Amino acid sequence: MIQARDLGFPRMGTKRQLKFALERYWSGKSGEVVLEQTASELRKAHWQLQVECGIGMPPSNDSSLYDQVLDTAFMLGAIPARFRSDDTSSLETYFHMARGSKESPAMIMTKWFDTNYHYIVPEFEEGMKFRVHSTKPVDEYLEAKQLGIQTRPVLLGPVSFVLLGKFCQGKGAREAVLDAIVLVYREVLEQLHRAGAERVQIDEPCLVLDLDPSVQELYRVTYRELLKAGKVPDVLLATYFGAVGSNLATATRLPINGLYIDLVRAPEQLDAVIKALPSHMRLSLGVVDGRNIWRDDLQVALDMVQHAAKALSSDRIEVAPSCSLLHVPVDLDDEEKLDSELRNWIAFAKQKLQEISILARAEAGDEAALGQIHANQRLLRQRRTSPRVHSLEVEKRAAQVKESMLNRKSPHGIRAGKQAAALHLPLLPTTTIGSFPQTPEVRQMRAAFKA
Repeated sequence: MIQARDLGFPRMGTKRQLKFALERYWSGKSGEVVLEQTASELRKAHWQLQVECGIGMPPSNDSSLYDQVLDTAFMLGAIPARFRSDDTSSLETYFHMARGSKESPAMIMTKWFDTNYHYIVPEFEEGMKFRVHSTKPVDEYLEAKQLGIQTRPVLLGPVSFVLLGKFCQGKGAREAVLDAIVLVYREVLEQLHRAGAERVQIDEPCLVLDLDPSVQELYRVTYRELLKAGKVPDVLLATYFGAVGSNLATATRLPINGLYIDLVRAPEQLDAVIKALPSHMRLSLGVVDGRNIWRDDLQVALDMVQHAAKALSSDRIEVAPSCSLLHVPVDLDDEEKLDSELRNWIAFAKQKLQEISILARAEAGDEAALGQIHANQRLLRQRRTSPRVHSLEVEKRAAQVKESMLNRKSPHGIRAGKQAAALHLPLLPTTTIGSFPQTPEVRQMRAAFKA
């Protein structure tokens, strides 16, 4: 039977518990123990919720107090010199890297691919000594194991980690850093294996980018070293935010046990991946959108799942979201003010996991799941015809558009002259789009206005 999986869960909690705990910690109103307790309670609740939704081997190490890329840098000991102290393992050092201190500016933050999520950019300095500096992946795996939950630890892959970083040294630095950190990754995988982890998820989102042959070779060399003969868990390599494309041959020839692909962003890649996938590899299908809050078209998703299952057999297929669900809210059930019509169109993380479970059971012929697929189609039809999204007035106006309306009545020069005379715009007009700087004065004015 096809397995239902998740790549990552929202971190903040249904009531933003972690956000408030972090703010209290940063302001000095509470200590590290309270913060860690809040984070631990959320991890426990999130693992249990995923299991209740029918998700097998829910992810661990997908939680973070700030950002998964920063967590990876901390795990590897990639701590810039300006943050090194007698106690570089402290939570204070971790947050100084992210937020800065009086003595040291924070590390750069930038967009996580084309999402609204941001990450801390790793800095690689000459002479950095990499080691297992944080045991977070193992600690959280064991934390779940004590609850009786077998998880799949998540690691940001070594190649993507390096490609997303910045280097303070010159030529050959990228290769030198990879040579060093792959040994640390290897040690972490061995620790996870000894702890009892059966599988790990290694995220390599950079495999959906246009990579030159030298970077593709980095993948081959790195994973050959990382997964050479020895005692490590099975590895599912996860890609998302696009098609593997020209990197498909590279990905399918790595010594991994499974490949994850995003079929929401790139459904057209399915047949090519099926054709290229070696017989020993599993294929995880990201068919539920992890980046928006709308219900998915489950019939479209089921068609892709059934197509893959027919080509590869069901026991080699997993169903999953298109990426980590950290981009969506936790649970629609907590939204008490939504009217019933709008509620029927929406799916948050919990509901998306339920959709994944429905798809896995529907492929196996489960009558209840197939009934839920039909109900999903009915709701989607209602949305398409609802006055909220389909205005008869707009439809009538659109029908009245004539060919003559699509053509200008005067050339650009005449229109530009009239615009200049009427508006008196400067040479390069700008608007105040975006946020104003959050200075103390602006904050005071906003607070006074709200009051």
